[in-house]
Amino acid sequence: MNVNFSKTAVIGAGAMGRGIAQMAAQAGSEVFLMDSLPGAAERGIASLSEQWDKLHAKGKLDAQARDALVARVRAVTSMEELVGCDLVVEAIIEDLEAKRQLFRTLESVVAPATVLATNTSSLSVTAIAKALAHPERCAGFHFFNPVPLMKVVEVIAGFKTSAEVCGRLAGFAEQMGHKAVRAQDTPGFIVNHAGRGYGTEALRIAGEGVADFATIDRILKDQAGFRLGPFELLDLTGLDVSHPVMESIYHQYYEEPRFRPSVITAQRLAAGALGRKTGEGFYRYPDGTQQAAEEPPAPKPEVLPGVWISPRAARRAELIKLVHDLGAQIETGATPSTTALILVAPLGFDVTTVAAVERLDATRTVGIDMMIDDAATRRRVLATNPATRVDIRDAAHALFARDGKAVSVIRDSGGFVTQRVVAAIVNIAADMCQQEVCSPADLETAVTRGLGYPQGPLAMGNLYGPTNMLEVLFNLQTVYGDPRYRPSPWLRRRGALGLSLMHEEEA
Repeated sequence: MNVNFSKTAVIGAGAMGRGIAQMAAQAGSEVFLMDSLPGAAERGIASLSEQWDKLHAKGKLDAQARDALVARVRAVTSMEELVGCDLVVEAIIEDLEAKRQLFRTLESVVAPATVLATNTSSLSVTAIAKALAHPERCAGFHFFNPVPLMKVVEVIAGFKTSAEVCGRLAGFAEQMGHKAVRAQDTPGFIVNHAGRGYGTEALRIAGEGVADFATIDRILKDQAGFRLGPFELLDLTGLDVSHPVMESIYHQYYEEPRFRPSVITAQRLAAGALGRKTGEGFYRYPDGTQQAAEEPPAPKPEVLPGVWISPRAARRAELIKLVHDLGAQIETGATPSTTALILVAPLGFDVTTVAAVERLDATRTVGIDMMIDDAATRRRVLATNPATRVDIRDAAHALFARDGKAVSVIRDSGGFVTQRVVAAIVNIAADMCQQEVCSPADLETAVTRGLGYPQGPLAMGNLYGPTNMLEVLFNLQTVYGDPRYRPSPWLRRRGALGLSLMHEEEA
């Protein structure tokens, strides 16, 4: 087998190091596993043997191949044993000085042509390579946990990294069965950078008291198709991991408002409510099972009022048909009657702003999120304003639950929940393309494989419409006055010209 690196050293025998060692061995490389903790490398190899035994038991690996893999990995205890390696991957503690010191030592031991790769998830590759006399040999080689299942690797070029080194690493990733994506040495690289919008915007929504954690999770799963809600994801990752990454990227980008962390996670981190690993986070986990309060049933008012729909409502024709199909009486006058339920469907604006601008009776006005085709979602989302009467809120809830579809009723929010979160995701991704952090294609691949979103962020923006994304962001900026919602030039220009967000200009 012609392998890009015939002898690979992996330093750090934790979960990441073991996973990298497994994939390197399966790619055909002889692997040397090393750890500063006595016995850790040996335990790591025993764990790998168990993994290969399981694959053999499932019929995915014959006995000869299993035995060859086990023989291909060995534990080492000294740097001198790495002399013949043509690749060294460090997977040690996420500490800049520790990584620098390791690479200083390695450079004095290994051959001049040996590639030195860091699995860092948040530190600058350029800063790590600064410790080397030959920084051109150093690159980022960022895997995701669990390595055998997360089939994407970020190959990161530091300021002085040679193109040949990145090419060899990308080729080795492909030999491992992973997809290599190329990234510039910017905070968060691709996946951790692109993932900022999902959690931070959801935290901002929760911080405004718009809805509780479980409701926000349900909306984003049922309305937009995310596999895990943002708070389920934070509990799974653990706040001891997630919150420091939020702060690190925010500060590395010199307090860029789009990445602003939340006091909610800071407080919970201080309290030790880290998520699943501690049995309590945004949810409780008795016996390891997520516990969440059940949704209350829809109200059942005796009489439903007539419905008047704002002429400025998004997807107005679809909304009229939906309300008609649900059996409500639709008012067709230029203004609502004195008893009507008034429906608005803004993009980016809150219900309060729409009621004030259109001079509607706020006590009878309710908003519905129509950014996404109703047929494509499993949940409808309604929003009240501070003046909405309880009987009107209940009437709207009952109406939209008539066909059995789930309904969430939230407090007033610019952009409801889904509009805000999706627009944040799309806007950050567009700005990554504007900054040339990576190519649009690599961004889509990295996010779908690394974060498991239903679509890549640029495809998401195309699906819901770049012009709609622009409208949501402009209106959110008006409502909140926060520069976090300013549209990226990449999104603004493509939205204005009717271009795909994947469109790249000619060189």
